[in-house]
Amino acid sequence: MTATEEQFRQTKTFIFDIDGVLTDGGVSLLASGERYRTVFIRDTYAIEQALKGGFRVAIISAANADGLRSWLTSMNVKDIFMGGPSDQKVNAFLGYIARDGLNESEILYMGDDMPDLPILSRSAILSTCPADAVDEVQAVCRYISPKVGGRGAVRDVIEQVMKAQGKWGL
Repeated sequence: MTATEEQFRQTKTFIFDIDGVLTDGGVSLLASGERYRTVFIRDTYAIEQALKGGFRVAIISAANADGLRSWLTSMNVKDIFMGGPSDQKVNAFLGYIARDGLNESEILYMGDDMPDLPILSRSAILSTCPADAVDEVQAVCRYISPKVGGRGAVRDVIEQVMKAQGKWGL
């Protein structure tokens, strides 16, 4: 068994970025100035399955949109850290794990761009990214999903973890 497969078996918490991970990174602009993003329903299903399976799911993102927050809340994602400066994502991460006493070796984090590097570079976590993440992120990740952001990368890592733990499809 590889070290990554062992970390899949140990994972208890998923933490995801939004733009470029749960979305394809595109932002559509309406005439009103409002921005909206599109999420992939298969990723949504996987998040629901992870929550039903007893996993923690958290979001850490510089994005701050009522629609995103409403969608996440409707899925019962309780740990949502949105709207801070992109260069301070690591502070949200550290605050979250300290607040809830989480073990970093039981955390899978998925990010796709430079602001995610301070978290993805932490040696204890299972660092993951979509196939279309920037080169610098891919260079530090232990697992690179064959799926791109907003098109199944989230589903892929959740499925990998849940299958490794015998919890997928129950």
